[in-house]
Amino acid sequence: MTHNSKKLKRIAAITMARNDDFFLSRWIEYYGAQIGTENLYIYLDGTDQNVPKNAGNAHVKKLPHTDMSRAAGDKYRINLMSDLAADLFARGYDIVIGCDCDEFLVVDPDTGMSLARYLSQPSRYATLSGLGLDVGQNMNSESALDGHKPMLAQREYALLSTRYTKPVVLMHPARWGSGFHSVKSHNFHIDKNLYLLHFGAVDMDMLVTKAAARGPDWVAHLRRRGNGTINLVTKQRARGNAAMRIARIIQQIARPIYALDKPGMLGMKWVVKIPSRFRATGI
Repeated sequence: MTHNSKKLKRIAAITMARNDDFFLSRWIEYYGAQIGTENLYIYLDGTDQNVPKNAGNAHVKKLPHTDMSRAAGDKYRINLMSDLAADLFARGYDIVIGCDCDEFLVVDPDTGMSLARYLSQPSRYATLSGLGLDVGQNMNSESALDGHKPMLAQREYALLSTRYTKPVVLMHPARWGSGFHSVKSHNFHIDKNLYLLHFGAVDMDMLVTKAAARGPDWVAHLRRRGNGTINLVTKQRARGNAAMRIARIIQQIARPIYALDKPGMLGMKWVVKIPSRFRATGI
């Protein structure tokens, strides 16, 4: 062992998905490259679900699907994820990353470190959050997504979103709130070199297809109102790196009155240009 090589911590990544092979296969590809597919744990919501072809030696478990209200479904899923995280800690993992399959935790390439190497550094925090970047399609300058190419090679803009500044990294056993948006009995810490990229609004055609599955009223609503993130990245002038540094400070300090355990942005909606160096992640 060389003088500079320190042992990496055991890191697991967990998610739960339903009818989302497009993102789940990319989630497996990304986190598998970062920490090894053998450290990925995936729940599929429904025994009818197909295991992605690139799952390799990831641990995939199908659960029976039950129709629930959105709130009840969110609570059910996050309890499953928190239980799984507790089990993984008990089995010897040092860190658990929990997120939706369209969310990718990225360490700034300028650090010169892999995600595993970065997270293996000593930390005094129970949780870590990346700055939330809600990636959207600029309808004026970006065409429909080519599923055969990396998404960040086709998308340049994101909304700085407190919704996605999530405490997705657990350093110790703890329980998440719905959607991984908070951790019970713990504060959050927004790491200066971590970003959580959310791709739910990465493509308008994809959103229309999903809306169509829910019925014509949903499609009509989307056509009429658009998507909030897509509307903003299309219409608003994009800011640079300085905005991300400022937003990180604001979100660490500001708290919504109704949710003191979550970050706030004082009502500001800033669009930023995603640093081109992030394309090195391959996402």
